[in-house]
Amino acid sequence: MKISGKDMLTLLRSRWSKRATAEAGVFCAAALITATSAVMVKEAQHMPALASMGHVPATAVITPASRPSVGAAEPVLVEPTPAEAARAERMIERASSSTRWFNGRPVRPARVVWMQVTAYSPDARSCGKWADGKTATLHPVETNGGNLVAADTRLFPFGSLLSVEGYADGQVVPVMDRGGAIKGHHIDLLMPTHKQAMRWGNRRMPVIVWQYADGKPLDDPRKFR
Repeated sequence: MKISGKDMLTLLRSRWSKRATAEAGVFCAAALITATSAVMVKEAQHMPALASMGHVPATAVITPASRPSVGAAEPVLVEPTPAEAARAERMIERASSSTRWFNGRPVRPARVVWMQVTAYSPDARSCGKWADGKTATLHPVETNGGNLVAADTRLFPFGSLLSVEGYADGQVVPVMDRGGAIKGHHIDLLMPTHKQAMRWGNRRMPVIVWQYADGKPLDDPRKFR
């Protein structure tokens, strides 16, 4: 069957129209994906480095030369030297020589971890806009006499028990806070004032990790407010 020139032109125009429509659809879809991605990236830039229950306090107060930025790489775990390992063993022996208690429950030393230990205060110079007098667990900063620790809760969940030489007379203190710059083997000690936090500085030192001796799990401080 012969197709006239006019019919051929009509057929070609129809094909061109369909192709143009398809290409326009692909272009619009690509534009939508690009726009959505841009929105997601922009929102991500405003998200805190560590997610928390609506509260991200405790930017570390340390010497300016070593101040970590939010989103900084986690402190590298450095294996203790033989002298440091021996010191850790002596710490465990001394800590095990007598029974200690926390929240009415007996505790015992589980291990010693060498960590980067900094300090912060509950005011705006340490906590910025989150200086509302509450920790990430929504407890007041005065809880436990103001002797609290901020930690990376992937390593030390809320309620973990630690003790640090030179802080709170070496008593067992709970992890009740966290912050965007507190990552990996790094903990932040709550101090009453900014001056005391700055005086503490930035130290690499052994930290005793404690566990309850009654065999029961850690208390979740978020349940007790």
